[in-house]
Amino acid sequence: MAHADTPVWLITGCSTGLGRALATLIVERGWRAIVTARDASSVADIVEGAQDRAIALKLDVTKQADIDAAVAAAREKFCRIDVLVNNAGYGYQSSVEEGEESEIRAQFDANVFGLFAITRAVLPVMRAQRSGNIINITSVAGLIGFPGSGYYAASKHAIEGWSDALRAELEPLGVGVTCVEPGPFRTDWGGRSLRQTPSSIADYAETAAKRLAMTRQLSGTQAGDPVRAGEAMIAIARNTEAPRHLVLGEWGFNAVVERMHKRTQDIESQRELSLSADFDKAAS
Repeated sequence: MAHADTPVWLITGCSTGLGRALATLIVERGWRAIVTARDASSVADIVEGAQDRAIALKLDVTKQADIDAAVAAAREKFCRIDVLVNNAGYGYQSSVEEGEESEIRAQFDANVFGLFAITRAVLPVMRAQRSGNIINITSVAGLIGFPGSGYYAASKHAIEGWSDALRAELEPLGVGVTCVEPGPFRTDWGGRSLRQTPSSIADYAETAAKRLAMTRQLSGTQAGDPVRAGEAMIAIARNTEAPRHLVLGEWGFNAVVERMHKRTQDIESQRELSLSADFDKAAS
């Protein structure tokens, strides 16, 4: 097989945005790929002319049968998976108080539990290989909670904490784990990929409601380039020691660095009170 030595990528959520840009780059490089979306026809054009090394599959990460079928197809065609990119998901915005239970649970099913499920399905392949990289697309909101995005941020924070544990478990086995945290990128995240519950409580007019309106207004004008984001993900996946974090875009990078510095200062400012919670050492 002419492409037998190229890496095999399994990418979720390839119909639009970052996932589509990345999948297109992978196929254009002549690498092998499993390109997925809830509607396989929406990604068929990405693999056109490259069916010997790329397949388009239906994959809804909230459905275990779809997950099992996609991983089985990858193993049958390529016998391995080198990079799993967990990109499928969407945004939900509301004030915390006005969040709708059905929307909150649907957000977590797609962004969190679906990601967990497909990763569990791929892990036996990577463990057997003793190699691989897992890239989890979170968000700057996975490190910073913004008004109006509490539930979205919670879903992304969950992936960040889970990825810390996953990395510790997989590092001895030769498998890397990276969270990619994009800031604002010129995708349809603020359009088709965003759900909102409008705020009608006057007390949130200058916080949650303002941010909900701003998100819609800025859609299509963001500074982030999806193609360059894809190139950055390719760069880290080819690293034998993948970084734990990759924040994408200047706005996101600056916001995260500033918040992390502030967080460290907040924790250190309470040092004496924090340490006072232990048993007295002399008494022990």
